Amino acid sequence: MAELPWKVHLTSHPMYLDIRGPALYEDEYHRTWLHLVTKTGGDLQVRLRQENIPIGDIALTTSPLTSISMPSLWKLHLGIQYLDSMGRFWRIVHHIKENGVEEMILELMEDSLDM
Repeated sequence: MAELPWKVHLTSHPMYLDIRGPALYEDEYHRTWLHLVTKTGGDLQVRLRQENIPIGDIALTTSPLTSISMPSLWKLHLGIQYLDSMGRFWRIVHHIKENGVEEMILELMEDSLDM
C-alpha cells in the first residue's frame, strides 16, 4: 500500500538565512536552503526549499547577479516576517513541511518598495 503524503504548517521559522552561494542560503542550524525567485501578479516572491547540500560542494562566493537581486541576509523580525540586508520586509506566505521537506515562500511587502 502506498503511503499518503503528509503536510504540516510550521510556525517556527529560521532565525536567519545567510547567503552561501548563487542560489543557496544557510540557517542557524547549518541547514541549506535553495531559493527560486518568482513574480506573481506583480508581487516578488522567493520560494525557499530546505535541501541538505554539503557546504564543501558549493562555491562560497556569491555571483554578481545574486548579490544585486537577492539580499545577503534575512533575519526573522517579530516572529512573523523577515527583514533583509537591504532594509526590506518580507511576509511569510507559508512555511510547510511536506513529506519531510521544508518549503517557505516569502513575499516582498509593498511598503518595502518605497524605500
